[in-house]
Amino acid sequence: MSARLASGLWVEAYLMRLSAEGIMAVVARRGDATAGAISVKLCKMDGRATVFARTYDLTTGERHWDVMEEAAEDEIDAMLERQAARDRDLWIIAVDDPSGRHLLDDPGLAV
Repeated sequence: MSARLASGLWVEAYLMRLSAEGIMAVVARRGDATAGAISVKLCKMDGRATVFARTYDLTTGERHWDVMEEAAEDEIDAMLERQAARDRDLWIIAVDDPSGRHLLDDPGLAV
């Protein structure tokens, strides 16, 4: 079993990694620094958005990022608001990139 990185540290590292690639991102909602769940909202700036969340594969024991929802940006915002109302520890990271880069497929960001 691998050690989990605290949510706040992961978010900080993720934002720095995105910035190094010239990808705009902000913390739209700050969650629990230690163990809060993280949702990443990717906006390609065309009125649509995609939400990614970390999942855990029970078979392999590995964590990875999966697409949770793709829809109009206002629908995604409403969904994330409902999710945040149920989970006060939730982090929401908003990434804006017209070409759809999010870097979540980078192996170093899987934990």
